Amino acid sequence: MGNIIPDNAPATPSGSNMAAPNKDLVGHKLLILMDSDLPDGYREHLRSKFPGLQVVHSRTSPWIDMKAPISGMADDDWATVTVLLTGPRVPTIEQAPKMQLVQLQSAGANYILEKPLFKDTKIPFCTANGVAGPPISEWVICTYLAYQHRIPHYLDNMREGNWERNWGDLKTSDVVTQRVGILGYGSIGRQVARVATAMGMEVYAYTNRPRPTPESRRDHSYHPPGLGDPEGTLPTRWFSGTTAAELSEFLGSGLDLLVVAVPLTSETRGMLGATQFKLLATRKTYVSNIGRGPTIVTDDLITALDEGWIRGAALDVTDPEPLPKDHPLWKKKDVIITPHVSGHSNSYNKRLLAILDINLEKLSGGSAEFINQVSRKRGY
Repeated sequence: MGNIIPDNAPATPSGSNMAAPNKDLVGHKLLILMDSDLPDGYREHLRSKFPGLQVVHSRTSPWIDMKAPISGMADDDWATVTVLLTGPRVPTIEQAPKMQLVQLQSAGANYILEKPLFKDTKIPFCTANGVAGPPISEWVICTYLAYQHRIPHYLDNMREGNWERNWGDLKTSDVVTQRVGILGYGSIGRQVARVATAMGMEVYAYTNRPRPTPESRRDHSYHPPGLGDPEGTLPTRWFSGTTAAELSEFLGSGLDLLVVAVPLTSETRGMLGATQFKLLATRKTYVSNIGRGPTIVTDDLITALDEGWIRGAALDVTDPEPLPKDHPLWKKKDVIITPHVSGHSNSYNKRLLAILDINLEKLSGGSAEFINQVSRKRGY
């Protein structure tokens, strides 16, 4: 994955020079930090597939209190952990000298970029990229259609018992032939493209690196079987680049819906501000952010709404987050806000463990490359 490691990084733990194949994962210990039950039969499945793997499941959230005791574990127990399923909570390098693989529970990896176990070692970290594609794509389309068909307005009427049938609704625009621009064409963006295409929309894709060939447009990260756009054939136009001019070309391409799906990095922080929103004014593009809140300059988003540069926005992520109760975004017309829940699904853990399964198999085969592996150069 092109990881860049400091010259003085510790020789151990090191996940880039993997050992010889170890089919049964003899001597390995998997620690799962997850505050919910494992799916029925999952332990048995692992025991059958990797007889030598010791599995420890602690019903401890790796997201809430980084210093709280881990249920069923003493501090010394980190010393024997070789594989970890977690969120932001990771041990120090000294605590986990045998660590060989870390599987994150989220698609984003921004919260581990400065942690020594990531930045000062070669241990592979892998994301849950692809797990939330189905529910997030549903959220994107759901909120856009709700805006298009004035669903919030009719919900208000329903609460008041007001039957308002307005023939002006015949001016409602359905999405057939509308153009969706997907800023960040990863697994989530590709599932949005699949659903949008099925509804008759045209898809434009934007990536930071050029994708001029069919091979370069393929996606090798995880996606649920039969979903997404793994071959990269759905967009009718591809845009790419990291400069303001290249981004402007994409934003000025006549988009009806802009889906913001880029990871949060130093390059993407604040990438959408007043200058960029003005480029959307011709079509009054609807903006949907399901990536990370700081990608958008919030004050400039408010200005764009007030000035009519964009027709509305759907925000599952905000900056700040949580959004304070008195924040002006709550009161803005044609804005839908949800509290970072678009990826929630009762299938989440099942898909997450499917990724872990794939990576355990790669580990058992002695591979140095894993699915959804985070690049230390790019930060995602």
